[in-house]
Amino acid sequence: MKGVILAAGVASRLRPLTDATPKCLLPLGGGTLLGRTLDNLAAAGLRDVVIVTGYLEDQIRGYVRDRGTNLRTEFITNPVYASTNNIYSLWLAREAVRDSGLVLLDSDILFDLSVLPTLLGAGAPAALAVKCGPELGEEEIKVEVDAAGRVRTIGKHVPPARAMGESIGIEVFAPAAMPALLAALEGKVVAEGRRDVFYEAAFQDMIERGGEMLAVDIGGALAVEIDTVEDFRRAERDVLPLLPRSH
Repeated sequence: MKGVILAAGVASRLRPLTDATPKCLLPLGGGTLLGRTLDNLAAAGLRDVVIVTGYLEDQIRGYVRDRGTNLRTEFITNPVYASTNNIYSLWLAREAVRDSGLVLLDSDILFDLSVLPTLLGAGAPAALAVKCGPELGEEEIKVEVDAAGRVRTIGKHVPPARAMGESIGIEVFAPAAMPALLAALEGKVVAEGRRDVFYEAAFQDMIERGGEMLAVDIGGALAVEIDTVEDFRRAERDVLPLLPRSH
């Protein structure tokens, strides 16, 4: 199984912090979001990672080269990062993971070391990490599940009252789940021409075609998605001090 980190976006909502620096490389507690993600993947036993880049990609490639990692690293460029969404970046990585399966991560998540082992240990062919809690609004990617914990509906449109919690942007697809995922991605990106939507739209199509995806509660593990300057400051203040130091 390979890690796939989607790091192509401009992160316009984090400006001016991202005017000259990719979001995943913003200084954070003596390290970076990307550095922590690489460390967490290695600690979870992965040996290969694919990083999809676009905006200021030379900085990301240089950072990984200079920092060093035990992970075998492949870079894929999204040349139209400014006009596409993360579904297209995932689509570009499809051949690299077609036979291996993947752990999919957005590059803007600050998360606890325990999250990946929890998700991988669920034993489901397809699973996503969910943070449960009452504070859900319009912006969160919310998850509605059935009685067995399988995802029924995923997206910002899910009413908070019906949601198990928030998808934090980390998913696992074992090799057995790859045909269903790739078919759903092809349906969205190729057949419908929708390169401008979130990859959760493909997950929803996969589920509606009969595919199963387990929602895994990460319990009290810390995880925060950083989309805005306010998110970044809150992560520095409230989350980072509770996590192990990285580099």
